[in-house]
Amino acid sequence: MAADKAGHSPRAWQRMLSGRRLNLLDPSPLDVEICDIAHGLARVARWNGQTTGEHAFSVAQHCVVVEAIARMLKHDLEIRWQLAVLLHDAPEYVIGDMISPFKTVLGGNYKSVEERLHMAIHRAFDLPEHMPRGIAKLAKKADIICAYFEAVELAGFSEEEADRIFGAPKELSAEECGAVRAMVQPIATAQAQEQFLKRFNALQNG
Repeated sequence: MAADKAGHSPRAWQRMLSGRRLNLLDPSPLDVEICDIAHGLARVARWNGQTTGEHAFSVAQHCVVVEAIARMLKHDLEIRWQLAVLLHDAPEYVIGDMISPFKTVLGGNYKSVEERLHMAIHRAFDLPEHMPRGIAKLAKKADIICAYFEAVELAGFSEEEADRIFGAPKELSAEECGAVRAMVQPIATAQAQEQFLKRFNALQNG
């Protein structure tokens, strides 16, 4: 890593509103606070902000919806895995929500930073560093289903286009699809932050 003009290594940590300093190169679970995660995710827009409505659709909202979809797909999902799914995009409170094509352009460095952050977040909340394969697949499926509804409801995609890119959510009933459509409606930043924290606390206390 190149030094700055004074000969010091470039700063690789971010100060959080909680007062923590999170080192992006070597993140410690001791510097991970759920209040910082909720605050950050509620202020990160999905789809680079290219969505309809008065408010952006935040990553905090997305995480809540994805966790709800995961429970629709697997009704007996253990609480700890519900929490893991809720936190599936938690590193974005630091690194933002980059669209998939841009992640591909950036390549390995981005993925390694994201992976280290994810492991630190999991350790902070007594989760395994890596989800079991079945849970990871479930989280990915729920994430794709949520993206389908976001694309159609908010991002200007036709159902045919969204079906081609993400696949229609055939695993959900008509009633469940209606419930997801109702959840995929942008809300104000403070509400999104509160919604995320409320779900996190419910799972922590459950």
